[in-house]
This record gives sequence, structure tokens and C-alpha cells, in this order.
Amino acid sequence: MDHTVSIIMPAYRAEPFIGAAVRSILAQTYPDWQLWIVSDDGQDYGALLAARGLADPRFRFLSSGMIGGGAPRARNLALDLIEGPYAAILDADDRFKPQKLERAVMALADHAIVTSALDVMDERFGHLRYVGAGPDLVLSPAEHKFVSLSMDSMLLWDRRRCDARYDTGLTNMTDLEFLMQLYRTADRSFHLGDPLHDYIKLTVSMSNGPGVTETMIRSKQTLLQRLEEGYYPMADPSGPAGIAAFLSVSLEAEALYPAALAAKPGLLFEDHLEPMLKAPSTSAA
Repeated sequence: MDHTVSIIMPAYRAEPFIGAAVRSILAQTYPDWQLWIVSDDGQDYGALLAARGLADPRFRFLSSGMIGGGAPRARNLALDLIEGPYAAILDADDRFKPQKLERAVMALADHAIVTSALDVMDERFGHLRYVGAGPDLVLSPAEHKFVSLSMDSMLLWDRRRCDARYDTGLTNMTDLEFLMQLYRTADRSFHLGDPLHDYIKLTVSMSNGPGVTETMIRSKQTLLQRLEEGYYPMADPSGPAGIAAFLSVSLEAEALYPAALAAKPGLLFEDHLEPMLKAPSTSAA
């Protein structure tokens, strides 16, 4: 039976950090993978990586044909081409811990969606905090964001049981929007409590750069409005209300974040948001 994991990696101005991301794939204890690198800046990443001694027959290279067309569009290009049953997302500035794919594929035997805790790091790979660390959990859509309160590109999913395409019209929050689409046919997700995904906080990234508060607020407001209008029917009927509850608190946190950051420079948004959340009950696996 085919258990290939297709790892999708958009690359935009990724030359400084893509080597570390690719090395983390090569270090995986699970060998049955393909890495789909989608150039979104005209760069020949195959040649760039080969010059650094990083070449493997499991690498696949695509081009978006654009300069800065955006990660959602680049990911969709790969999603339209991959044939394996399992898919995973890895941004070019993040990394997998060595056992991430092995642990996730084991969980995919019983669950359509698998997420993992995050090791949040600075640009020099210095540890900042964990997000979602603890026991393994089976999570409803309503519970997920109260555990994984940061980004959502750490997921793997079984494309035979749930699949989607990224919303190219959103500026931010496209990972959560994608996950909400997956929840249309998957009523639960499995969360690995070990921090198996390195989330690097780049000061120039779309999720951490200047002006990000305003764009985050707009995207969260858009998702909240869609949820209230019934745009995301889910296999678990309680899912939309639970995610809407999280977004409402997150929007309150966004409004207060600039002042909190001014009072405490370097404050992570996760550290600012977490005390405001009252988590629903979860079930240990």
C-alpha cells in the first residue's frame, strides 16, 4: 500500500534558510516521502540546493511562474500534481524534527488529520517557547485552536478522506482556513503533543513582519464572518462555533497587542493571547 507523504514547500526569497528546511527532511526517520519545492521568485532551487550538496531523487521542483504570487497559490500548484495519499506542509523557513513524519504516518492510519506541537524559535534557531506541547490528543474542530493557538501549517492529512485548496484571496490565516475546509469531512484531528515542528519567527515574514496586526485583524474578521454565515459546514456541527469563539478572543488580543508589545518589547503574540483563552475540554489519546 502506498504511504508516500508529499511535502509541499513554497519558496520565496528562501535562499538564506531553505537549506536547513531541506536538511530536516533528509534527516527524517521515515523514508517514503517526496519534497515538492515551488519556486515563487524565479530562483532555480534545484541548482541552489545541489550547489550546497543537497540533492535527492525524491525532490521535485516546480515554478509558480510569478514573483511573489503567494504561498497559497504555490501550494495549490503542487496539490494539483501530487499523487500520494498523504500530504504535509513545510514552509521554507521552518523545519521538521527527525521523527515527525514517522509519528504522523502512524497516526494517519486511524485519523484523517494529524497536527503536532510547535517548537517556536527565533531566526537563529534559539528556542522561544512551545505551543501545544503535552499529551497526544484527539481534538474536535472546536478544541483544536485552543491547543494549537499559533500557526497551522504543521499538519499532515490523508487526501482520500479530506482535501482542499488554499484560499488565494486571504492575506493571512490561510492555514486555518485550509484546515476548516478539511474539517468538512473529518470530524476529529489527532494532535501529537511532542513539539515535532520548528516554527521560525522571521521578522520579515507575512505572519511576523511590520503592519501584520492590521492584516491579521482583517483576515480574522473575514473568517469569523464566514463562520457566522455558515460558509464552513463541518462533519462535527459544533466546529464552526468553537473556532468562531477562538477567533473572537484572538481579535480582542490583536487589538491589545500593540500596546502590550510597546510595554514589553519582544512579547510573543502567543504569550499575549494564551492567558485570554479558556480552553474547552480535550480527550487524551
